[in-house]
Amino acid sequence: VRMMARAAVLILLKTLMILAFAGWVALWILKPTEMWTRTWKGAEDSARGTVFGYYGLNFAVYTFPIIALAIIGSLYLNDPASGVISSRQRKTSVSALSYPIIANSLVGTLSVIEILGILAFVIFLAWTFYCRISNDFEKLMPIKPLKLSVWQLKYMRVATRFGLLAEACLALLLLPILRVMPVLRLLGIQFEASVRYHVWLGTAMILFATFHGASTLFIWGVSHVIQDEVWKWQKTGRIYLAGEITLVLGLVIWITSLPFIRRKQFEIFYYTHHLYIVFILFFLFHVGDRHFYTVFPGIFLFGLDKLLRIIQSRPYTNVLSARVLPCEAVELTLPKDPKLKYSPTSVVFMKVPRISKLQWHAFSITSSSNVQEDTMSLMIKCEGWWTNAIGRMITEELNSDAHRMKCVRVAIEGPYGPSTVDFLRYDSMLLIAGGIGITPFLSILQEIVSAKGSSRYKFPENIHLIHAVKRSQDMSLLSSISHILCDKSLGKLHLKLKVYVTREEHPDAAARVLQDALSQGQIVHFDAKDPSYAIHGFDKPTATAAILGIASVLFFVLLICFNHIFVPSEKKAGTIKPKGAHSKTKSPSWVVDLILLSCFVISVVVSMTAALMLRRQRTKKAVPPTSPKKAGGLKEPRSSEPHDPLQEHEVHYGGRPNLQDILTKFRDETGGSDIGVLVCGPESMKESVAKSLQRIGQGGGAKRRSKFTFHSLNFTL
Repeated sequence: VRMMARAAVLILLKTLMILAFAGWVALWILKPTEMWTRTWKGAEDSARGTVFGYYGLNFAVYTFPIIALAIIGSLYLNDPASGVISSRQRKTSVSALSYPIIANSLVGTLSVIEILGILAFVIFLAWTFYCRISNDFEKLMPIKPLKLSVWQLKYMRVATRFGLLAEACLALLLLPILRVMPVLRLLGIQFEASVRYHVWLGTAMILFATFHGASTLFIWGVSHVIQDEVWKWQKTGRIYLAGEITLVLGLVIWITSLPFIRRKQFEIFYYTHHLYIVFILFFLFHVGDRHFYTVFPGIFLFGLDKLLRIIQSRPYTNVLSARVLPCEAVELTLPKDPKLKYSPTSVVFMKVPRISKLQWHAFSITSSSNVQEDTMSLMIKCEGWWTNAIGRMITEELNSDAHRMKCVRVAIEGPYGPSTVDFLRYDSMLLIAGGIGITPFLSILQEIVSAKGSSRYKFPENIHLIHAVKRSQDMSLLSSISHILCDKSLGKLHLKLKVYVTREEHPDAAARVLQDALSQGQIVHFDAKDPSYAIHGFDKPTATAAILGIASVLFFVLLICFNHIFVPSEKKAGTIKPKGAHSKTKSPSWVVDLILLSCFVISVVVSMTAALMLRRQRTKKAVPPTSPKKAGGLKEPRSSEPHDPLQEHEVHYGGRPNLQDILTKFRDETGGSDIGVLVCGPESMKESVAKSLQRIGQGGGAKRRSKFTFHSLNFTL
């Protein structure tokens, strides 16, 4: 009976989510039509005579559906059975939908479902533009301050409507980068995979906004009014100067986000990206509160998401131990709550105050929560300024004369990862990694080996790990799974490692080189005198739903109260004209905008205070601080016996792996079973695997193509 009740509740929650999402999508489709414009104008006029006002109606219709989706989604994900039910329903279609259709250096690897999503969004943008511009051309009216010809009027309307396309992109821009709020996670899309959707939407928004702004300036220029219009801060209507500031800030954020700047000058990218706060503020001043409610759901959820992450990362913890590897990488061991469980491929964000009090960087977890109950391990490749600073800090402690090294305090946010391990449930699995891209696979292998013999999980019996590295010393990245590689008692599980060293010639004893690489590394144990709070992760999804509910209800109440207090003309029905109309009693538009902003800030502060109280209660009940001795920390690598099981693994020198040949042979060896192909490495490697799968599919027909399921993992965000 209890199971039936839980299933009924899950079905109800799923139905509510579908209705909320479908209603929100239908709203955006109807919004550009003339029918909706007339209906909405009448609804706003009717709402002015009520206690809610037009602002309450706008919030309830345009903003709340996505907030409701996040609240219901949190309740849905709180039940562990939700992942099982959803995974069964998706099992039959995941292979076809994840199959790579496009693979090139410009857009990366695109699956069927991604192409369908992009196509649907492009059709929506075309529909919005067509509805708006066709209606504008039918009712073309001269702009009083400007003396424009017909073509100039039409061009001005086109420019204005491109601004609406930028607004549509902004409405979705922040949803893919939510980490706590379950929006895209409800579709099975993890944060690290959805970051590129944020990049695409941001690029589209900037292109539309640039055309909108540049075209408007062009029309002002040919009308000889640019000096008068460009500096205007209107009392009512759209504030031109605010729009210009918004465009400049958006261009600065976008330019500093380009790959060649982000990779080489990460600090510039990181700090300029925080201009989004000023960008959103001036966007509100430019478009006014009515337009702002359409993009407000993402901003509302992102604001709460950001502050929840800050609260979750407190208090700081200490690094228990570190292993310095010869390949310029460092493996850190951190204390965690034994109750904290996470799935393989999960990531955390880490801040080291001794290096920077503001910067957070993402790292894959290399350990399994089923193997290491009290600790969590991360692998850091020392390549940039921030990661090199960690390497130097650990090396300095290692070279010091102190018996116990002084503690290294860190803040940890996360972990973030898949809610289930269904993406590992294949008959056979091929793991392909390049360099530090091996890190997600270290946790996968530990998870699979720890679950062997368990009837609860069905994991693959044949696993091939392909690891491409530049130098022999890079093989030390595999040191954390050396015991797995050397273990002959894996039962039915057959694990095969193939390492490809691309920039070195063939040595005399390849197996001995692998053996030596796995046994290398120096261990640093840090002082445990200071309390080292365990990493607890986030509170239950029900707490997130409660905080979201408190914030949204409080915002709605404050919005109504503040408007009735500070905009007294709203108290009488019909006394307020639409925004932009001339009225002596109308308050300046920026006053209404500031009311909206104030309500948001107050509601967020109050809800975050409640979240902070919950967090403090949880840390008070926490397990005692973990010491390196109790946790175990990192252990010194053991040298292998002369006759080592590593002999059965392969090390190849002087070239890259032939991926198509590897995929074909693996399929033939496994008898055409259900094969999961997981790739983590440079984009060029992902594209090569995707193209190889395409060629195999074209040569073997649809039947063989369905045998492969492609998963692309990210180790950099």
